[in-house]
Amino acid sequence: MIAYIDEKRASYGVESICKVLPIAPSTYYDHKTKQRQPDKRSSRAKQDESLTADIQRVWEDNYRVYGVRKVWRQLKREDVDVARCTVERLMKT
Repeated sequence: MIAYIDEKRASYGVESICKVLPIAPSTYYDHKTKQRQPDKRSSRAKQDESLTADIQRVWEDNYRVYGVRKVWRQLKREDVDVARCTVERLMKT
């Protein structure tokens, strides 16, 4: 939806598009602010970004066959402090 609003905002304006779509203008502006200034993201989002890179690396190094449990155990062996449910959530995405 954000991409659609970006595409059409010059023609119709953000507020009028948001009236039709199920999104508040403040949500759109908040999302755009966080894109421009990554330091304003939540600590969970920042941590997820770094963990995603580690999870991707472990998964790729093991021929893309490791599941959640094995990736989590490998990260523990590498002294990366992460919960199993976090690895599961990030691997789903």
